[in-house]
Amino acid sequence: MDNKRVTNKQILDKINDLKVGEEGLNLLAIKIVSRMVKLKSMEDWFDHVNKADIAGSIAYQDLDLTEEENALGEAAKLMTLMNIFQEDEEYEKCAIIKGRMAQVNKILKKGNK
Repeated sequence: MDNKRVTNKQILDKINDLKVGEEGLNLLAIKIVSRMVKLKSMEDWFDHVNKADIAGSIAYQDLDLTEEENALGEAAKLMTLMNIFQEDEEYEKCAIIKGRMAQVNKILKKGNK
């Protein structure tokens, strides 16, 4: 399967092809949910810290990051958000992230020349 939109039936067919059995499916489901919860809790923690710690925000601004360093940080954030939105099947948000990622990639390509 590629990263294009996949139906639930296609997913179930692939899982059945693997012949993992009920126990294997349960373990897989636990791992998937665990990853989703970790990503969501990381996002919630990040939002909380950003809203609560004004002093930290000021210190962050004093880092004097280069344009490329800022772009790398933005790319990491966008990739994390893309994973979260894909898991939540929020494809409109994925499209917005993809557009922003194209802008960030232009900055990174410019820095690598």
